[in-house]
Amino acid sequence: MYHSVHKKFIESSITHILEEVVHASAGIGNGIETFSLRDYLMPSVFLKMTGFQEQKLKCIVWEIATNDFDYRRTLLANEAKLGECSSYTDKNKVFLQLLKQVIEHNSTFDFKLEIDLTNMLENTIDFVKNNFAATNLSIWDQENFNTFIEMKITPSDIFVKGKHDSINLFGDNLQKKHKLLYNHRNRIAHNTLSYQQNLPTLNTLANPNYKYDNYFIYFSILILIDKIFVELYNKYLSAIDNNTN
Repeated sequence: MYHSVHKKFIESSITHILEEVVHASAGIGNGIETFSLRDYLMPSVFLKMTGFQEQKLKCIVWEIATNDFDYRRTLLANEAKLGECSSYTDKNKVFLQLLKQVIEHNSTFDFKLEIDLTNMLENTIDFVKNNFAATNLSIWDQENFNTFIEMKITPSDIFVKGKHDSINLFGDNLQKKHKLLYNHRNRIAHNTLSYQQNLPTLNTLANPNYKYDNYFIYFSILILIDKIFVELYNKYLSAIDNNTN
């Protein structure tokens, strides 16, 4: 059986970060005197989640390179052109490579049949709803929490339809939302807000996509990506074991 030193970390769920912040903030109340904490807690947990996901994808990439010497050469020669694994482009590259590896080890694999996207999506949305409902974190940001609850995402938004070599992680709808997520990650990580206006301009507020600049939506996207990679990684390990036995 193939032994992976990264297996425990890769299979761990990103949701434990959100569970931690809910527990950590439960005792401080939700009065008006606590609202200023929102601008410290939410960005902090968001960056912790994005960093967690970046490290997980890097571990998956190295797992693939450990078993596929051709890909290792491509990776070390920087021909894969992977950055920090935080942008959509990087995440999609890792997804496509992982899917390619599964298919190479198991030619009968069909993710549409073997990965339950409907259940994965429902569990993601339910987790965010149930984890934050009636907590100070949702009370501090009630309008955005309501926007998240009202947002419609379907399994068809997750993957572009097509054959294996034309499948991409996320359709246009979620790609646009991930772009907002990525831009926000960069703003916080590099503190670009420090020299910008504290309030959005009227043009920004009038943009129909402004409501999607929303931590609860960002959390759900990061969880969904995490679930997809964990599931596909497990298929990868299973395919390797079956192919070597």
